[in-house]
Amino acid sequence: MEQRHSSNLEAFVLRARRVEEHSLAANWDGLVALGTGSLKVTVAGGQAWVRQELPAEELVESAAARVRPLLLEEDPCSYLKALAAVGYVCRDLPGETSEVRAKRTEWRARTKPVPTTGYTVMIGDNTTGQTASLADHELAWAWIYGDVIHHDPTRRRDADPFGLAERFRAAVPLVAWTMVAAIELLNHIRALQDDGILALHSYLFDQEVVLSSTTWEQAGQAFTAPAGTPAPENALSPLPRGWTPLRGKAIEQSASNDEPSAATTLDSPVHER
Repeated sequence: MEQRHSSNLEAFVLRARRVEEHSLAANWDGLVALGTGSLKVTVAGGQAWVRQELPAEELVESAAARVRPLLLEEDPCSYLKALAAVGYVCRDLPGETSEVRAKRTEWRARTKPVPTTGYTVMIGDNTTGQTASLADHELAWAWIYGDVIHHDPTRRRDADPFGLAERFRAAVPLVAWTMVAAIELLNHIRALQDDGILALHSYLFDQEVVLSSTTWEQAGQAFTAPAGTPAPENALSPLPRGWTPLRGKAIEQSASNDEPSAATTLDSPVHER
């Protein structure tokens, strides 16, 4: 059991650190505000104007992709599995036990709300008399699983009459709140690690989880051979006959089958070919 909980915590730490590195989390106060789903209502001239200023959809979409595994209870990095692991390790600490219980209740209330977390949208057609209504969490999941992560036809069918904007604005608070909850639990795990209550591998807290640069450059030696020439058995074995070094010219490697085969030997302890 200890091994299973430890494995789940390790998975959560890596995933939560990736969530922490998302650009939406750079403005912590702004992220917390997004999680509340607040809006501005202005009444003038007998009309009420409701306004929400939300991040670009593409930005929220990438955040949703990062938090989705935390929402799936069967995934190793699931938030609830990490919370259960913390509760197990700290089972003899009354304060921790009550905190874990409170966080579990809050998580379930936000991610599996009954019947709604904040509001319900009702629409009606004056011509046909048809009406429909969906709670905010239903609209949010329709955006996540119908528009973004998957193309769930059932969710799309139920939520399509409300439009993409309604689905998106319902999803933003859920995604933002999930990010906040994950980062807060990550920081709590860090504190438990620092206090010696947890004994996770230290590399989990500084291992690269996002790319700081997407330009790949590596010094080494380049070799070429006619297409079909046998490749080396592994990264440390010598090159077979037929491979010759490239010297004094630039090449652009293509993945097409009619190009010459190429291999590189990198100047680093870990060789790549």
